[in-house]
Amino acid sequence: MPLLAVTMEAPDPARTARFWAGLLRRDVVEDAGGLLLPGEDAQLGLRFVAGRAGLLGASRMHLHLTSRDLQEQRQTVATALQLGGNHLDVGQKPEEEHVVLADPAGYPFCVIEPGNAYLAGCGVLGELTCEGSREVGVFWSKALGWPLVWDQNEETAIQSPRGGTKIAWAGPPVPPRSEPNRQRFELTAAATDDLISLGATRWENGALADPDGNEFHLR
Repeated sequence: MPLLAVTMEAPDPARTARFWAGLLRRDVVEDAGGLLLPGEDAQLGLRFVAGRAGLLGASRMHLHLTSRDLQEQRQTVATALQLGGNHLDVGQKPEEEHVVLADPAGYPFCVIEPGNAYLAGCGVLGELTCEGSREVGVFWSKALGWPLVWDQNEETAIQSPRGGTKIAWAGPPVPPRSEPNRQRFELTAAATDDLISLGATRWENGALADPDGNEFHLR
């Protein structure tokens, strides 16, 4: 089943959508579900919606943008700062070559240095990396029909058969959630029973969750 987008809650969805549209050079499409930046050529779509109360920056997912050379990496960082992003200290070491930033909603993302073989050929939006178990990586591989392209030491990654953005899970220890998930997968309509047979659960409010308890939506 197709993965339509990753939905992110934001205090100002329009501002955050404009930020990512400018950074990724995409158009913003307004529909009943919010503000969508459709993905092309197997690039992951992004949707921005109004946020619930709480710590919106609490993130269990973050994006990795790729760079063809150092000049492009510097330009991506400069563009992000001009659009309203800011540098973020997450304890990265001085010798690390990627740059950690935050978008206007407070969600972190990384601008990866050139020459990263793992993300070669993935496109500008190279990866969505998530907190999660190997079990949840295998679940999403089966649910989306995307093969596992990494499966070592309980770390997993999947990718569409057409290539494009990878989705990865870091494996244990999986940090406990102290806030509701404000980033979630959005799929096109699918058979709920099939998803449950793969390991999804249905919550009392009717929402679906993956084996790690992360809510996701069918559209």
